[in-house]
Amino acid sequence: MTALFIDADACPVKAEAEKVATRHRVKMYVVSNGGLRPSPNPLVETVIVAQGADEADKWIADRAGPGDVVVTGDIPLAAKCIEAGARVLRHNGEAFTRANIGQQLAMRDLMADLRAANPLGAGGGGRGFTKADRSRFLEALERELRAAARQAR
Repeated sequence: MTALFIDADACPVKAEAEKVATRHRVKMYVVSNGGLRPSPNPLVETVIVAQGADEADKWIADRAGPGDVVVTGDIPLAAKCIEAGARVLRHNGEAFTRANIGQQLAMRDLMADLRAANPLGAGGGGRGFTKADRSRFLEALERELRAAARQAR
């Protein structure tokens, strides 16, 4: 049975994901370290994990597998979920796949090294989240949930 896992800390598309999951009648797990208002939707389970680095990621990685969809911006979590057979999306709708996850991990490590080497701390922050990102996410989640349901059968 397909499940949708949301790495909810700093996730800008929780409400959109809930609408799509409800339309598909898919169980959705919203996982965080706290501070979230639980949804009254019976298909949505809010999971509060212990405080600490990567606790939400560990919870998701231990449960996600073939036929599931994970929404995260965390590249190491994405790699673990892909390895387990899950489909993984960023918040802007971009898919993490077996074909691109190695490059994504390498770029993440390179950027961490560059930030560490910058004594002034200049730069960073990235671009803002746009309506176009939200729209791409909705289309991608729709597509991935359909594919995950086929995979789960």
